[in-house]
Amino acid sequence: MDPTAATLAPPAAAANLFQARFEALRRRAPALRDEGVPARRARLARLGAWLTANRTAIQEALHADFRKPAPETDVTEIWPSQVEIKHTAAHLHKWMARRRVGTPLALLGTRSWVQVEPKGVALIIAPWNYPFYLAVDPLVSAIAAGNAVVIKPAEQTPATSALLRRLAEELFRPDEVLVLEGGKDVATELLRLPWDHIFFTGSPQIGKIVMRAAAEHLSGVTLELGGKSPAIVDATANLRDAAEKLVWGKFLNAGQTCVAPDYVLVQRPVQAALVEEMKAAIGRYYNPAGAGIKQSDSYARVVNDHHFQRLAALLEDAQTRGATVAAGGALDAAQHYFEPTILTEVPAGAAVLEEEIFGPLLPVLAFDELSEAAAYVNARPKPLAQYVFTASAASRRYLLGHIPAGGAAVNETVVHLAHPDLPFGGVGNSGVGKAHGHAGFLAFSNEKGVLAQRVGRTGIKTMYPPYTSKAKQLIGWLLAYL
Repeated sequence: MDPTAATLAPPAAAANLFQARFEALRRRAPALRDEGVPARRARLARLGAWLTANRTAIQEALHADFRKPAPETDVTEIWPSQVEIKHTAAHLHKWMARRRVGTPLALLGTRSWVQVEPKGVALIIAPWNYPFYLAVDPLVSAIAAGNAVVIKPAEQTPATSALLRRLAEELFRPDEVLVLEGGKDVATELLRLPWDHIFFTGSPQIGKIVMRAAAEHLSGVTLELGGKSPAIVDATANLRDAAEKLVWGKFLNAGQTCVAPDYVLVQRPVQAALVEEMKAAIGRYYNPAGAGIKQSDSYARVVNDHHFQRLAALLEDAQTRGATVAAGGALDAAQHYFEPTILTEVPAGAAVLEEEIFGPLLPVLAFDELSEAAAYVNARPKPLAQYVFTASAASRRYLLGHIPAGGAAVNETVVHLAHPDLPFGGVGNSGVGKAHGHAGFLAFSNEKGVLAQRVGRTGIKTMYPPYTSKAKQLIGWLLAYL
């Protein structure tokens, strides 16, 4: 039966269908658990080869969904997926090997180690903003850890969702990796099932719903959420370099990036100069021939009308409250075109300063002292990312040490996400758990601690009941010295 037919079936029939698919995955899970490094590497190799062979199809799907430029798809969807596959395959033997641990004196005579085992059956709920990469990246970790997987792709990007379904059908058995398309009703039914782990990427609001559903079955969760990630520029920063990186990181994918700079805090003496450098960078990147940014084939579109109208309302609210449009501001609802826009003089209380923007709007706020910038960020929920632009080691240490965040980059934006040895994830409102590389492998694994004791007389037996005076004396030594 076509998986998408579940969205058209009566609720009871849909629930039964999902339950049947889930049980098939559960039956297959023990065999996947028992597979060694070669079998898991072979799956990863097939996946990597499929990405290479279908590069054009991936580009076309992303362009169809929100006119994402092909080079941007290469850099942000295909390349990081390939990096994750290669890195995981190269390190899988080490990650799967049991890890010996030392023996405390009180347990002398025992041997202990940690061995990893797959959690079992995992659900990956992928978002629409990077709909291919943010489905494939956790899939790599789940496969490497030995799990059976269901992917629920985003309904807002149907071309990419269909491509993901084709990927699964061409590479995997349906009881190993299954892609189920559909909307909220499909996600709701899937969340009723007792998954061993749920990996969700999306907003904090939906993340709370996922966590509540997981709690019903005590399912493990990795929640990759978002939040208002700040970029802080002090007076010592190289302003042209900072501007170029801020503009690229913010307006990449038309601002629809979970780790995009959500707002800029810049030291007051260099605010005007930074804004001018950012305006110039926008022109160099998206309007080099002077034909207009709207004509650029290097700039994406907002994914749909709902999000376009949401962003337009944020801009209108800011302007009504007195914010200045320092750059951009042009809109075309028919094309979901939203020009890269920089706002200054944004007053407190403006919605653009309270809500995660997730689009090509960038407020720029001034501060005087670093402590003021830190206090501003810390008065809000902990961000997913923090960006620091400075030539001062003291400033770098202060800002990294005084602002909690899921991750950070110094004199850069966004690209820390692509480093496979850096755990990626949020803290508090911006997420639960970590992903990528070894951290992603562990997210889909159970680390089983094992102690092996010798047979016969052991030190612990001397403290068994009955609690004689000798046993009490030994327990006293244990408390005092061991």
